Amino acid sequence: MSVVEQYARAHIVTDEEDPGAVPVMLRYDPDSDPRSVRVGLPGPHEWTFSRALLEQGLRAPVESGDVRVWPCGRVQAVVEFHTDHGVSVVQFESKALFRFLRRTYTVDTVGTRSTVRG
Repeated sequence: MSVVEQYARAHIVTDEEDPGAVPVMLRYDPDSDPRSVRVGLPGPHEWTFSRALLEQGLRAPVESGDVRVWPCGRVQAVVEFHTDHGVSVVQFESKALFRFLRRTYTVDTVGTRSTVRG
């Protein structure tokens, strides 16, 4: 199967000056882990979490372990990552995440397909 990689622009929410949009790598590798997606922020920061969590979080607030996802208005979504060193809050345009999820389901032949609308 094919690996799905998609670059997106996102805002890292901080109490410091807004650095503007930063490049983020969204990655899905069905051969490695068909139930998970990876989000890579600038630097060595990468999180792996459930693809279903990302999909559900685009519609209503959800959390699992150290990751929380929720819609923010009509066109944005927030992904929050918790570590022992603090919290990273990342704001995406929802359409970029919907597009990524649609692409993951087109290469996914494992299990039941989900309907991703956006």
